[in-house]
Amino acid sequence: MKSRHPSKDIVESEGTILRGKTICMCLTGSVAIISAPIIARELMRRGAEVIAVMTHSATELITPQMMHWATGNLAISKLTGAVEHVYLAGERPRAVGQADLILVCPATANTISKIATGIDDTPVTTVVTTAFGSSTPIIIVPAMHESMFRHPILKENMIKLRKYGVEILGPRISEGKAKIARIDDIIDRTIDLLVSKKDLHGMKVLVTAGPSREAIDEIRFVSNQSSGRMGIEIAKECSARGADVLLVNGKSTVEPPDYLNVVNVTSTDDFINTVMKELKKNNYDMFLCAAAISDYSPTSCIEGKISSDEVKELNVNMRLTPKIINEARSVSKKVFIVAFKAETNVSKSELIDRAYSRLKKSNANMIIANDVGREDIGFESTENEVYIIDKEKHITHVEKHSKRFVASRIMDVALENFRIKDL
Repeated sequence: MKSRHPSKDIVESEGTILRGKTICMCLTGSVAIISAPIIARELMRRGAEVIAVMTHSATELITPQMMHWATGNLAISKLTGAVEHVYLAGERPRAVGQADLILVCPATANTISKIATGIDDTPVTTVVTTAFGSSTPIIIVPAMHESMFRHPILKENMIKLRKYGVEILGPRISEGKAKIARIDDIIDRTIDLLVSKKDLHGMKVLVTAGPSREAIDEIRFVSNQSSGRMGIEIAKECSARGADVLLVNGKSTVEPPDYLNVVNVTSTDDFINTVMKELKKNNYDMFLCAAAISDYSPTSCIEGKISSDEVKELNVNMRLTPKIINEARSVSKKVFIVAFKAETNVSKSELIDRAYSRLKKSNANMIIANDVGREDIGFESTENEVYIIDKEKHITHVEKHSKRFVASRIMDVALENFRIKDL
């Protein structure tokens, strides 16, 4: 009986979302390959089987033995009579080891252009060519020097690949380099393509996230502790389900993924002006207002910096800010609005009643209530627990879970109510 490789002991240590999925991880000759073992093992921790395929240039940077250790599977560095490319990506009766997704990570300019022009003279390009023929999903993650990434022919080739359905993730431009996408983004997009349902395909969705900042003087401001994570996870979930998403992002401490379309804003007025402009200009199906927008703002911003040498006591007059969901409803009667109501240290019944009252006043379609006073599910936590309340005061309780999971449940209920609204 064949023994299990010890490296596979980490499989499903962080969840089962990729259970039963096989990912063919294709490695090329970029120095970003040093991230490959980490990415492979993160996928395994979520339940995936990972098989590495390497170009000769890749093997000169890290060894096939390293990827064997990382994945628990022998790395493929040349094609043999075992016809590995057909085994992994060929169109044939479903078999153990057949790839559900091809992840070319990192991808050099050379390999990207070869794939775009149908050249398959390495194990990686031959596997990808085979995957095109079997309609196996492909993600390409570029990594190279910035000047190489700026090559107009490479740009044309990436446009061409996108037209054929290839997902191109990143790169991040920094320090004169076109750097590999963040590991979390690579994991997220892999999950998106393999797991997420495409029930929002063809829909336009507007999402707000993060805190606002209301200026006192030119360097001081009033804000809150929101990280923006909940709104960003909702935007990611909508994108994964096939929606055309715009994220209006405040001063979040969590960085949105590069693949999202993002407009960055600062103040409450910025949020409102951007949302109003978008709702007037575009026919959005849904608006999810997850941003922690300030209820109050200083009546004026003092020019320059207030001197602590001169001002011993500072009094700031505050004005009530407009409710963005009220403003949104005033310009769009049709858009499906999901509001959010954060409270601190209240009972469940009071939390729900206050949220429902806000829903009615604002004529929203649905509202999400949560207690941000709890440290385990508060603003800066990676987890949340919410109550989803619709116009009929039907309540869906989502128990404490990751904010991505909570985002998924919110969108399940939102889509169900959206369809009922249109009946």
